Amino acid sequence: MEVKRVSFRWLVLLIAVCSGQLWAGPDIQSWQTSKGARVLYVAAPELPMVDLRVVFDAGSARDKVAGVAYLTSALLEEGAGEWSADQIAQRLDSVGSEMSVSAHRDMAWLSVRSLTEKKALTTTMDTVSQVLGAPRFEVEALERNRKAMLTSLSHDEQSPGTVAQKAFMKALFREHPYASHIEGDKASLALITRKDVQTHYQRFYVARNAVVAIVGAVDRQEAERLAELVTGGLQAGERAPELPAVKALEAEIKQAIPFPSSQSHILMGQPGIYRGDPDYFILYVGNHILGGSGLVSLLSEEVREKRGLSYSVYSYFSPMRRSGPFLIGAQTQNAKSQEALAVIRETLAKFVEQGPTEAELTAAKQNITGGFPLRIASNSKILEYLAMLGFYDLPLDYLNVFVDNINSVTREQIREAFQRRIQPDSLITVVVGNEQKPVN
Repeated sequence: MEVKRVSFRWLVLLIAVCSGQLWAGPDIQSWQTSKGARVLYVAAPELPMVDLRVVFDAGSARDKVAGVAYLTSALLEEGAGEWSADQIAQRLDSVGSEMSVSAHRDMAWLSVRSLTEKKALTTTMDTVSQVLGAPRFEVEALERNRKAMLTSLSHDEQSPGTVAQKAFMKALFREHPYASHIEGDKASLALITRKDVQTHYQRFYVARNAVVAIVGAVDRQEAERLAELVTGGLQAGERAPELPAVKALEAEIKQAIPFPSSQSHILMGQPGIYRGDPDYFILYVGNHILGGSGLVSLLSEEVREKRGLSYSVYSYFSPMRRSGPFLIGAQTQNAKSQEALAVIRETLAKFVEQGPTEAELTAAKQNITGGFPLRIASNSKILEYLAMLGFYDLPLDYLNVFVDNINSVTREQIREAFQRRIQPDSLITVVVGNEQKPVN
């Protein structure tokens, strides 16, 4: 019976996509726990499972020592309460549950998936409650994870793409808390103590600084119970303070970094937009045309199809709590890097000046809205949206009005927004490759 119900759901999604009909977003309910954590919940009764994510404003932007947020997140599942890391893993494995932790610049989170069968759900959520509320942060586990992070940093040094990414983000954010690499660097990792980890946890892993997202085959009453359970061991605490604004670029920045690779990695961009930015949907649609739609984008047409300078070229806006990057990226033969740069700059400048054609705009809208149902077609995808909406305080009808917001964008809005927000002559340009010459 479950197979038939799931198949029917996909059939409806397929019909919606093929017919071009609007697809309504899920019914999102929201409330606060007794300690002040915000909860977003969607009932999904099709399968006997529940997905839950707890998100904290505890990413690397909150680091006192670069890398401490990432290390704190990693140590959560390395021992909690009476259980060692192995015992935590065994408890979850015994009931078929999955748990993961991670951190980025804005946030740190724990995600778990469990069956709704009583023993499985009880074992899983009791474990999560201890992992979040009573982590051990043992010195042995800290040193093991520090070593793993140092190894990861050494591997990063061998990747031209990662070298380029780190250099770009440092130039983009400069003195802003976003500038540090999420895993820190070798010098900062050597400085992190157990006390640093405990201090980070005590300040930021608190209920009022948390968002709980729940999607699955549980009713509202059970969802409330689960939210109270997993946050029950946390202190109430306070929300993290506001981050400073990201400063606009004052002048063009160019970096050429030698690297023994057969291809040059090009990154070009500037500060872009933040979550909730009033220009978000306009710039999102515009970028889809410029470089966000793969092989049919303008950048791909000019750089890849017409000139064969790069197999892949792309652009995107990455909104964060404060302005994240607007970035154009490509890889090309070392000898062709200057030519590729010139074509990218020319294509960007032309788009900023003229905007898209009506045909390009129509195609972009159809592509974005046509794929929209698949963006909310699974519990895990809905969970990610709930966590994002709650963390960035976005409207609960965000998914319901997504298609309308896309369809309302005009050519003139795109042209005006790109002219106001993007400065083609004042960008950061990073080129990593062999025998690099100064970037033109």
